[in-house]
Amino acid sequence: MDNQEKNLEEKDPKEQETVQDATAAEEGSQEPELSEEEKLAKDLEEAKTELDKQKKEYLFLLAEFDNFRKRTLKEKADLVKNAAEKAMLEILPVVDDFERALQAMHDSSDLESVKEGVDLIYNKFVKYLESNGVKAIDSNNADFNTEYHEAVTTFPAADDSQKGKVIDTVQKGYMINDKVLRHSKVVVGQ
Repeated sequence: MDNQEKNLEEKDPKEQETVQDATAAEEGSQEPELSEEEKLAKDLEEAKTELDKQKKEYLFLLAEFDNFRKRTLKEKADLVKNAAEKAMLEILPVVDDFERALQAMHDSSDLESVKEGVDLIYNKFVKYLESNGVKAIDSNNADFNTEYHEAVTTFPAADDSQKGKVIDTVQKGYMINDKVLRHSKVVVGQ
């Protein structure tokens, strides 16, 4: 019987291990379900936190873009305002010269010196215009071109070579940086 008792004792620990393993497996299967729920809850909380973070970042970027847009509009308006201010500041010396010429016309009887003064002022003003990209359109004897000319009237041409050409310029046209500022008013040969 001693052998039988040993066999029973040997089986008992194995059976006990099997029972313990089964119990542990049941407990283990319950723990993953709880931990799965906890994991989902944790993932949900992380997703909510990330969503809140993204919303705040979106609102910040939206506000930053709105401020950028407003700042850009203000800078553009200031640039236009300052450009006009700069242009007017550069014209003031020409106005000063005209005032001196007017004073000289009243004080002087020398018509030739007044004429020279007006020529100097005109040349100074033309140089100012050229320095700012403004130039006169050369229209005399040019082919009539509606991009640069406005026909005021037509005139019978003396010969065929003058047909479709500018015979006379009534008012000069001007361009600024290759863009027509004012069309030349011309008489066209017909």
